[in-house]
Amino acid sequence: MVARLVIAAPSSGAGKTTVATGLMAAFAGRGLAVSPHKVGPDYIDPGYHALATGRPGRNLDAFMCGTGLVAPLFAHGARGCDLAVVEGVMGLYDGAADQGELASTAQVAKLLKAPVVLVVDASSQSRSVAALVHGFASWDPEVRIGGVILNKVATDRHEHLLREALGESGVPVLGVLRRAPAVETPSRHLGLVPVAERQAAAVEAVAAQAEQVRAGCDLEGLLALARSAPPLPDAPWEPSLEPVAGRPVVAVAGGAAFTFSYAEHAELLSAAGAEVVPFDPLRDEELPEGTAGLVIGGGFPEVYGAELSANARLRKAVAELAASGAPVAAECAGLLYLARSLDGQPMCGVLDAEARMSRRLTLGYRDAVAIGDSPLAAAGTRMRGHEFHRTVIEPGAGEVPAWGLRQPERRVEGFVRGGVHASYVHTHWAGVPETARRFVEHCTGPGAP
Repeated sequence: MVARLVIAAPSSGAGKTTVATGLMAAFAGRGLAVSPHKVGPDYIDPGYHALATGRPGRNLDAFMCGTGLVAPLFAHGARGCDLAVVEGVMGLYDGAADQGELASTAQVAKLLKAPVVLVVDASSQSRSVAALVHGFASWDPEVRIGGVILNKVATDRHEHLLREALGESGVPVLGVLRRAPAVETPSRHLGLVPVAERQAAAVEAVAAQAEQVRAGCDLEGLLALARSAPPLPDAPWEPSLEPVAGRPVVAVAGGAAFTFSYAEHAELLSAAGAEVVPFDPLRDEELPEGTAGLVIGGGFPEVYGAELSANARLRKAVAELAASGAPVAAECAGLLYLARSLDGQPMCGVLDAEARMSRRLTLGYRDAVAIGDSPLAAAGTRMRGHEFHRTVIEPGAGEVPAWGLRQPERRVEGFVRGGVHASYVHTHWAGVPETARRFVEHCTGPGAP
């Protein structure tokens, strides 16, 4: 049994990340082993969670992994911990478009049988806060809202009015936080700036968030609420795959330009028999010794285009590996890195395509079917994923596309060429674990070192 809380809000922008990260750091500072989790596909917030707790931030995505895996994945991440803090996504009841409650924070809270703490931006209201909280608490009787944290409170008088209004709501106030610029985290075109890009400043911000939470929240009350959650019957998820012989080296791109990854991917690759070796395309001029397969996840190559382009030796090594037929899996940022150019700056040239920044945000869950055979999936394989970018690549698909998508409109996208599978769609392999074994198997095929 792991004590647990879900930190939610009526809408985005209320301060969920600040409160959740501050709580994680505050409880970790008390000596508790805290397991950090994030609802949905977000890669950036878990980086701050990991900084606060010293443990990998893990995602709980009911759309990409299925509702049946939410509790097992939670139990896997929280194994051996005293407390788990789960940060929600968007508003409490917001989920996948046109899918009801699917992938919403409320659904995850119900699957985890976890009490919810509602973070309310109180900056422009007083007595109305009671109506707001009452509405959220009564909307779904299966969702247990165990407390409220009032954020962005202006003055002692403002706090008094808010507490008075909530006094008869039946939902206790478990925290009151004043406006505090020191706890804010800078944002840009895809959300918060990742930890890897501002390590020292991020450490200071997380420390400030922890101090704000310690000063303004009832930590004992929050811990008691977390401990009121009932036991979960679900066994922890295990990355159990039959390992491939030979222990091939799979290089995984990281560093500031490629920060988007799910912890379970590396665990699945290892379980499938691979030796997972990280490398940084901003710093390393060669691929790890013996590289038999390459995984390049998401991130912000558009921010580091000049530096990535300047590392000509590594670009050449990536191109040569791809030309050898070795398996290469690239998602979003990885797709851009494999293109001929990004905003006019030379990239690896593996794909006959040009990439550039765009003002248009492409965002949403995707139902995908593999068009052709690749190291990731056999033709016809169905997977679920997520797109999130402000770039375009032309053409948008190769002679053999990576995926056929069914929503929001029918289209094909991405590239399958030789051993390369490159696409804008992020996937979570825990939902289809055979993906990892298929990839590692291809690392031992013809052309492998």
